[in-house]
Amino acid sequence: MLCTAVAAAALSFAAHAAGVLDRLEADSVDLRFELRGSRPAEDVVVVGIDDTTFDELELQFPFRRSLHARVLDQLRAAGARQIAYDVQFSEPTEPKEDDALITAVDRAKHVVLSTTEVDDRGRSRIFGGEGVLRQIGARAGNTRVTEDSDGVIRRFQPAVEGLDSFPVAAVEVATDRPVAAAGAFPGGDAYIDFLGPPGTVPTLSFSRVLRGRFDPAKVRGKFVVVGATAPNLQDVHDSATSGSEVMAGPEVLANAISSLLRGNPLRSVPGWLDALLVLLLAAATPLAALRLSPQRAALLALCLLASFLGASLLAFEYGRVLSVVPPALALALGSAGSLRLRLAWEMRERRRTRDMFGRFVPATVVKELLEMPGAGRRLPGTRLDATVMFTDLRGFTGFAEGTQAEVVLDVLNRYLGEMSEAILAHDGTVVSYMGDGIMAVFGSPVERPDHADAALAAAREMLEVRMPRVNAWLAERGLAQFHMGIGLNSGTVMSGTVGSEQRLEYAAIGDTTNVAARLEAMTKESNGGLLLAESTRSRIGSDVSDLLPRGELEVRGRSEPLTVWTLPIGGDGRPRQAADAHEEAPARAAR
Repeated sequence: MLCTAVAAAALSFAAHAAGVLDRLEADSVDLRFELRGSRPAEDVVVVGIDDTTFDELELQFPFRRSLHARVLDQLRAAGARQIAYDVQFSEPTEPKEDDALITAVDRAKHVVLSTTEVDDRGRSRIFGGEGVLRQIGARAGNTRVTEDSDGVIRRFQPAVEGLDSFPVAAVEVATDRPVAAAGAFPGGDAYIDFLGPPGTVPTLSFSRVLRGRFDPAKVRGKFVVVGATAPNLQDVHDSATSGSEVMAGPEVLANAISSLLRGNPLRSVPGWLDALLVLLLAAATPLAALRLSPQRAALLALCLLASFLGASLLAFEYGRVLSVVPPALALALGSAGSLRLRLAWEMRERRRTRDMFGRFVPATVVKELLEMPGAGRRLPGTRLDATVMFTDLRGFTGFAEGTQAEVVLDVLNRYLGEMSEAILAHDGTVVSYMGDGIMAVFGSPVERPDHADAALAAAREMLEVRMPRVNAWLAERGLAQFHMGIGLNSGTVMSGTVGSEQRLEYAAIGDTTNVAARLEAMTKESNGGLLLAESTRSRIGSDVSDLLPRGELEVRGRSEPLTVWTLPIGGDGRPRQAADAHEEAPARAAR
């Protein structure tokens, strides 16, 4: 299991290092934005050159710069805190128009103007160069925002091509302090903490602001980003929160500015924490599988995954971005590998259990054993109400002493085979062979209420069918005939597997077992037959009218005599006269 955990963690780290998981990880961030929902845009607003603007002004873009000048004047008069103009003015137009705009920028003070054209020294060409911008108190910012490999905007940089990025320039001008050097970009870039999907940032139409038909309160004290929002102007982008839609460039920049104003709150957790999560989740299920069943281990893995995903969402709510895919992959690989190994191990154990118990319990009982929770080669000790059977051959010891070993073994195998088949046929468990003796139990290891009926039925078959069949086989070979004795007793039995891993046996012990063994030994007095305790007879639900009383017998180790019953069958398997059995009963009772 440890190797499985190590392999799962290694594969996850390798996939992450190779960039295989980047797309999925990025998608997980987008999903977290979606689940988090929208937040109010309290500090930013967009003035958009939108479809309404084109309908109302009936002009082609680009507009005359004097129109932009009038918009700047309107926003300044309304009390905008900062104006960030996302329209490029790198190339000169008519001098009158250019002067009108430059003058308006000078009046507004500290306007940030956009550009994507930067020389090798990080300087823009707005209004002819940096000299003019310094004279009118304006500043240039690069509006180029890098997209991820899937074409989605999720992050922004402090500077692009040597020029401060547009959001950084806007916030630094407004706050009069550097933000890039204040830890806002610990990894060289930062997540844009999007306020919501497209349209979350309030937008005013350029034409309405131009004509003064807007509520000044909507821009007062706020950062205003002016730019193209109409789709036909093609300044639209896929963003982390746009889903199947697109977000206008000015709104993307407004979200980045808002993120900076709030200190770029959305940040990745340290790399060591992501690595630790990979290791922990890779090892979780393999360790659990050492003690839990595959089903419970799989359930634990699902609970861990749900808990981890919930924790990642909670962390996102508080501005921390956990890597989700590498730890989840490690958990999946660790779970799949460990559960596969555990299932393979359990299948092997089931085969071993089937092989072991199949020797002395019926196939139906083996199936029930394998279906028990925690089924394995070792059965835990249990107390069950059961019937114990002991059998023995009369005269076999003397026969074995004077007969060739091969013949003795043939006879013994024939006898034990017949009797074991009878026991198994009635769902009994063959506990052990003791030379020519057999110990069996009914109602254990799988509980059954009719164990006494099953034991009596097996005893009948052994005496009436199986023993005569064995004697007929012996007669065909000219060998001696045998009688068998059977003792049955019912009660509480403690049962389970005993021994080492190399040799396990099933055992059934207790006073019930001891009494059954002594009843079988007492059948020697009648040269075989059945002795059945009252404890067994009282548990039998079928017809027992043919059982005959043998009186109360003294049993060694017990202070009180036992009421004992028998069948009118001799040890040779031939029916005995009922009258003879009745005549013997008083004599036995008197002993």
